[in-house]
Amino acid sequence: MTPGALTDEATGGSEARPVRPRRRAAWHVATVTEVRPETPTAVRLVLDVPTWPGNDAGAHVDVRLTAPDGYQATRSYSVASAGDGTRVVLAVDEVPDGEVSPFLVHDLRPGDQVELHGPLGAFFVWRPGRDDRPVQLVAGGSGVVPLYAMASLHGAASDPTAFRLLYSVRTPQDVFFADELASLSDAATQAASTLDLELVWTRRAPDGSSGSVGRLTRETLAARTIPAADRPLVYVCGPTGFVEAVAGWLQEAGHAAEDIRTERFGGTP
Repeated sequence: MTPGALTDEATGGSEARPVRPRRRAAWHVATVTEVRPETPTAVRLVLDVPTWPGNDAGAHVDVRLTAPDGYQATRSYSVASAGDGTRVVLAVDEVPDGEVSPFLVHDLRPGDQVELHGPLGAFFVWRPGRDDRPVQLVAGGSGVVPLYAMASLHGAASDPTAFRLLYSVRTPQDVFFADELASLSDAATQAASTLDLELVWTRRAPDGSSGSVGRLTRETLAARTIPAADRPLVYVCGPTGFVEAVAGWLQEAGHAAEDIRTERFGGTP
């Protein structure tokens, strides 16, 4: 699959019914208002889009760049923000040999403009109040971006739904939205349950951590996610291999295929 491309689907095939989109997709001109490092290989982009109709948590956009000679390149990126308003937040991880991500990571500056097509995606979204079942999020690497949007909206809406995120990531420095996730998780230990955050370190754990280091396994997934008996809605996002493995393990553990929603992209976690 083309690096940066996103695909969302239900593992249940025709049995799963997509949610009808509330907002019509269109091309928009976005002005960059902020660029800041997110991880050693990624940046956070804050965009002002005057014609943006708002988007659901979990939506994505196509970003189109046009060269002086007229050549165009387009890639898809998850939106890290949600709700109404004209502010759109993206988190772009560099694919070194890519056509779009190196420019977005290294060359884009405040005041620059890019074209966005969206909001896109009607199935891999979460809306407050739509379902009272618990929600299990499973992320691999930069696949946490749309899941962070869901968790953030969940917290902002003070939604009572139980929310849990299992995040598989290389090192502490590679965590996307680290401060925001920590804040949502801290809130869960204080008042209402905002986010139950579980981290799996695949390369290096934080100093002083007593947990093991290594790739996510079937056993770890079963031990650190909401059990199938509770019938959670499950959203899985990450590289193709990661998503396929997790979706398979979830079904083997008894989760119904129609309760698992997946989004995948090229690259490695």
